Amino acid sequence: MAAKHPKDFPETGWGVPFSLFFDSSITLENHAKNGRSTRTFIEQGRWQVIMDKVLPGDTVIIQFGHNDESKYKTDRYTTAEQYKQNLGRMITETRAAGAEAILMTPVVRRYFDGNGKIKATHPYAFLVREVAAKTGVTFVDMEQVTHMFFENMGDKISALRFMHIAPGLHPNYPKGVRDNTHFNQLGAREVAQLVLLKLKSLNHPLVNQLRDVDPRHMKLSY
Repeated sequence: MAAKHPKDFPETGWGVPFSLFFDSSITLENHAKNGRSTRTFIEQGRWQVIMDKVLPGDTVIIQFGHNDESKYKTDRYTTAEQYKQNLGRMITETRAAGAEAILMTPVVRRYFDGNGKIKATHPYAFLVREVAAKTGVTFVDMEQVTHMFFENMGDKISALRFMHIAPGLHPNYPKGVRDNTHFNQLGAREVAQLVLLKLKSLNHPLVNQLRDVDPRHMKLSY
C-alpha cells in the first residue's frame, strides 16, 4: 500500500492510485511503510500516530502479512498468535475511536508453478480470515482476489504488473530487477481498482464519494 521514495520508482503501492479515486470530501492518509509487520508497526509508534489522529466516522484500512510471516527475517517476524492479537488490537482501538476498520488479506505474490497456477505463499492469510470472522469487521479478501486476477492473466502478462526491469533500462535499477512481490504503476493501479470493485460489491459508503466524471472521459473513440 505504501507510497515509495523516488529512488524506488517505478515501484508503487496500491494505496497511491487508490487515494486519487475520491472527491474532495475524502482525505486519505497513507501510513503504510515497506518492511513493517504488525509487530514493528506498533513497536515503532506508527500505529499510535494513526490513533492520535483518527476521528469518529473515519475509515482505517488494515492490511499486513508479507512481513509478519517472514520467519527468516527476525527483525520483523511475528508469530501467528501475535499476528492475530495485533490485528485484533487494531480493530478494537479503531472502533473505540468511533471509526470503522476494513481488514484485508495481503495481496498475492506472483510465483507460478509448472501448471500455470500461482503458488500459495501467504501462510498467514487464513489467520486474517479468522480474525475477520471473529470480530465481524468489514473484510476484503485481497489475497483471493489478486490470486485469481493475476493467475487468469498468466505468467507472461502478469509480469508486466510487477517490478521486472532488464539491466540498463532504469537509473534506479542499473543491474535490473525481478521482483514478484512489489507492483509497478500499472499493477498498483489495477489492484487499487480491484479494491474499489470489492468495496462497491459491499455497498460501502466510500464508493458514494468518488470523483465526478469529466464529461470528456465519457466519449467513446473508435
